[in-house]
Amino acid sequence: MEPLSAPAARIPAGSGSSAAQKQFHVLVGVTGSVAALKLPLLVAELLKIPGLEVKVVTTERAKHFYNAQEIPVTLYGDEEEWQLWKGRSDPVLHIELRRWADLMVVAPLDANTLAKVANGICDNLLTCVIRAWDLSKPLLFCPAMNTAMWEHPITARQVEQLKAFGYTEIPCVVKKLVCGDEGQ
Repeated sequence: MEPLSAPAARIPAGSGSSAAQKQFHVLVGVTGSVAALKLPLLVAELLKIPGLEVKVVTTERAKHFYNAQEIPVTLYGDEEEWQLWKGRSDPVLHIELRRWADLMVVAPLDANTLAKVANGICDNLLTCVIRAWDLSKPLLFCPAMNTAMWEHPITARQVEQLKAFGYTEIPCVVKKLVCGDEGQ
């Protein structure tokens, strides 16, 4: 396969092809961190990359932080998972999304979903997609939580567990948080 054009150079080589032949499919997972406010910006920036097609999987808690009307791509939640499947031969949404995606980015990954994924819990559409993820494809995760939660010893263990699965961490940054604290 041919690599995507220059603006998409950060996408792993060999993971997609030119826009004329095949779109590169990015599945964005969004969880209930206040950083989910940035979902419209993240999607807008991804859509600037030629040859990229984007879909979003959201948790119910993440919906609190963004306006779905500002997301110009298909947005899936738990409701769609259960509406799609009616019988044995019907498609299963979390499996269909896994098959469709060439790469997954979970941004933000809140403490709750981090704990679920690290322990294999799959009780919503997003965690089911992650549990069924094809480990030969990249999965990037961007932890986002209050500094006190980030510094709890269990968080480091859970992040290491995700890395042991082969997922790639996009590290936290230090900044002023919405709660007023300064930290990661």
